[in-house]
Amino acid sequence: MFAPVFRVLSTPAVQALVGSRIYGSGAAPQNTPLPYITWFTVVGQPYDQLSGAPDGDNDSTQIDCWAGPSDDQETVCRNIAQAVRDALDSAGIANRIVVHTREPDTKIFHIGLQADFIHSR
Repeated sequence: MFAPVFRVLSTPAVQALVGSRIYGSGAAPQNTPLPYITWFTVVGQPYDQLSGAPDGDNDSTQIDCWAGPSDDQETVCRNIAQAVRDALDSAGIANRIVVHTREPDTKIFHIGLQADFIHSR
């Protein structure tokens, strides 16, 4: 139940927009410069079998793209989300947008995508 998120998102298009600022556990370190990506596993389900240990997993993850807070950064956030979507599509990962908003307190733009990683161990 360890989805290969870093490997899938390590494309030239994504790295051109956020560099190496892709963080697991749903949070970036304090004072990380924008833009960046965070992700976390929403639910992980092993493919159990009677003949032995599971040989694969189905992990649902949320991948969040962050940019801002200036108004032109909404376009940057959208570009990051599109690059993430394209990376997921290229890897055969099912995905969909779950949130597209501007955080009320910080005014940071946020687009979240849900991605279902079905992978072998």
